[in-house]
Amino acid sequence: MEKTTQMTQEEIQNILKEIKYPGFNRDIVSFGMVKNISLSDNTIDISLQINSENEDLLNQLTSEIKTKFLSLSESNVNIHIQKPQNQPVQSAGQQNPVKQQSIPGVKHIIAIASGKGGVGKSTVSINIAASLSKNYKVGVLDLDIYGPSLPMLVDLHEQPEMTAEKKLIPLEKFNMRLMSFGFINSENAPTVWRGPMVSRMTQQFFEDVEWGKLDYLILDLPPGTGDIQLTLVQKLALTGAVMVTTPQKLALLDVKKGADMFGKVNTPIMGVIENMTHFLCPHCNEASRIFPGSGGEEESKRLGVPLLGQIYLSPEIAQSADSGNPFVLKYEDSPITAEYMKIANQLVELAED
Repeated sequence: MEKTTQMTQEEIQNILKEIKYPGFNRDIVSFGMVKNISLSDNTIDISLQINSENEDLLNQLTSEIKTKFLSLSESNVNIHIQKPQNQPVQSAGQQNPVKQQSIPGVKHIIAIASGKGGVGKSTVSINIAASLSKNYKVGVLDLDIYGPSLPMLVDLHEQPEMTAEKKLIPLEKFNMRLMSFGFINSENAPTVWRGPMVSRMTQQFFEDVEWGKLDYLILDLPPGTGDIQLTLVQKLALTGAVMVTTPQKLALLDVKKGADMFGKVNTPIMGVIENMTHFLCPHCNEASRIFPGSGGEEESKRLGVPLLGQIYLSPEIAQSADSGNPFVLKYEDSPITAEYMKIANQLVELAED
């Protein structure tokens, strides 16, 4: 390929998608490490945000990027590596950042997140989990302490039992293991928690639940970037996160904040799901857009990750949620179910990559 004298930002971004992070099969763009690309005269400046003290690794990555561009461009390439502004929180007297931990017996942990409420994240979470459960051992952990929705989504209102070691045993339904704060807190009790209490409760859900052997644990996060999300990304080794948004720009602005939070701690964003994309008329099959914009597509391009799927509005989705029966299990022949299966299959491919 002949060298070019001037490249566009999009061309540079596409080249960086070919650069794998050392030791991983995923590229630095999908990891969210590329923070800025600027062009001036005959110079390309690339800013990377990487949470690593390994100088050999950083030098290897820098060398690989420069070698790649040297073969394609006549421009000078400068690589700037910075540390995330939000480093893992340290306890008093602690010398090293909190080490991320895995959950014994669980192969892959996937967080389903959103920047704001009302985008249907919990409904998306349970339907992804139910789709995966057709071929894999799956668990669902509802981490919304302030407004747990899992009990209603699966119509389950029992209290979990405990092992002799004082660990909670997940409830089981629809071939899934399920745990939620809503199972252990009285339905009528007010949920008033301060930040440190929320962080402790969140960590207890990681450490004090007997999940057994699982292929996938789906985490239904509360919206935003608060104490629960920070505790999660600092202490739990995630396979990756999936961002849920709706088409309009307001939802997109908030989902960017959540995606950037995961990027700062090098948790890969596996993809974006756009919910409530359009309404499909049950009589004439005509699609009508309810919200303006194309938020899912825009965010997936910004992050350099797949748009995993687009879920259209349907009264049956709300009805299945209210009745406690996941849509994909109740309406197996629906195009929406096919879309969820497509999403689930992509997540399996990404997790196993």
